[in-house]
Amino acid sequence: MSRIKPVPDAPAAAPSGRDVANDASHTPQSLVENLANRLFQVSSHPFRAVKDHLIYRLLTALAGKRRIFPKAMADRFRSSAAKRDPNRYRALARMPASAPHQGSGTPRRDIRSPEFMPYATPAPIKPDVKVICFYLPQFHPFAENDAWWGKGFTEWTNVGKALPIFEGHYQPHCPIHFGYYDLRIPAVMEEQAKIAREYGVGGFAYYFYWFGGKTLMEAPLRGMLENPAIDMPFCLSWANENWTRRWDGAEHDVLIGQQHSLEDSRALLRHLADYFNDPRYIRIGNKPVFMVYRADIIPDIKATTDMWRAEAQALGFEGLYLMATQTSGPKDPRRLGFDAAVEFPPLGFGAPKDLISLNITNPNFTGRIHDYRAVVERALADDAPRYPFYRTAMLSWDNTARKHDRADIFADFSIDDYRRWLGELCRRARHRPGATNDDKIVFVNAWNEWAEGTHLEPDQWLGFAYLHATYEAVSKKT
Repeated sequence: MSRIKPVPDAPAAAPSGRDVANDASHTPQSLVENLANRLFQVSSHPFRAVKDHLIYRLLTALAGKRRIFPKAMADRFRSSAAKRDPNRYRALARMPASAPHQGSGTPRRDIRSPEFMPYATPAPIKPDVKVICFYLPQFHPFAENDAWWGKGFTEWTNVGKALPIFEGHYQPHCPIHFGYYDLRIPAVMEEQAKIAREYGVGGFAYYFYWFGGKTLMEAPLRGMLENPAIDMPFCLSWANENWTRRWDGAEHDVLIGQQHSLEDSRALLRHLADYFNDPRYIRIGNKPVFMVYRADIIPDIKATTDMWRAEAQALGFEGLYLMATQTSGPKDPRRLGFDAAVEFPPLGFGAPKDLISLNITNPNFTGRIHDYRAVVERALADDAPRYPFYRTAMLSWDNTARKHDRADIFADFSIDDYRRWLGELCRRARHRPGATNDDKIVFVNAWNEWAEGTHLEPDQWLGFAYLHATYEAVSKKT
């Protein structure tokens, strides 16, 4: 999408998110038509059109060679061909609102839910529970993405490709207010922090990417560190898995591998000292909070956590408050040398959904569909474990944008269920025995995981209803 040139007679800038829904020139139909026109304009270049057509035909042919290629490989060829099909965007642009998608056979869903809420500054509150949202700093071009996926690739590239799997399936997810933003622009993160605080969010847990001394996607975080106008408490979560092609669903294709070692972990902590020193950094017991996504895959993890604590003291901190995300491995974080665990739905929350009750319109779909409400009921029925533990509420989850025909989808998301889930977790954090003012924390997955369909940031379907539900949940003092 980065190579698309502006249409000559297109407006120079789109209206703000609040204005788009009320602007007749930016209706869903006109937006799709504009996208189609831009794609046709790009394809009008004769050499590019020939190249794209040949690639499309080649992928289509390869997808049919199931006896030669493994089924998974043939499926991947077919998926790639479908995304390049020149008829796909033409069909989307020409269909009436009530007509089925010519490309997917899926009836088009109304772009606005009856629960849609516009932006309206709520009454100021001072929550006694800190709601921390996981935050993906991927939304900006950088050299490695350019090399691996093409010039200008960001997470938005995948978000816009998603197509519905079943009747009533909300895809693609389209942002409003912040728009398809670029995190290199300081005003974006400033506005995110402002809106988040207005709706009761108490902090961001930024994912941090470190590979044997090399960092990825750190530019927005460095920009945040140097910009006090981004008025939001934060902590860091080390995403310590290998870097793979997970952005397009190919998790086993490793691009940069981790180099876990005691010395590498020491270098990481020294690198993070600048963040820990920031007055906005979240602390528990005056110790900087540091999270690890996959603590169980670090060799000699107990020796590593001991070293981190000693190194933090040598750097002038009182120590570290270490949190292990419950993605895999032992549940009790103390066995790994951590202070506490952090729940991480949807991992460990699979609730089967009866596929017969859904009208699956994508015949190639081989993924899994779960029941969101069943996940909420299970989460609220769980008792607190005997080890230190921080709970997490999840918004809708739907990684169709990344995995396409192999997506994991939590269907039947509702604002009421999310509000009830988060509100109950806040209540439990508020009344947890021994809780102090700085460890009444609940996490939310996530602020901006657009390609996984889980975001507090407003979209065209529900607008600011996600954030308003968060505000109501954290405001309720019971």
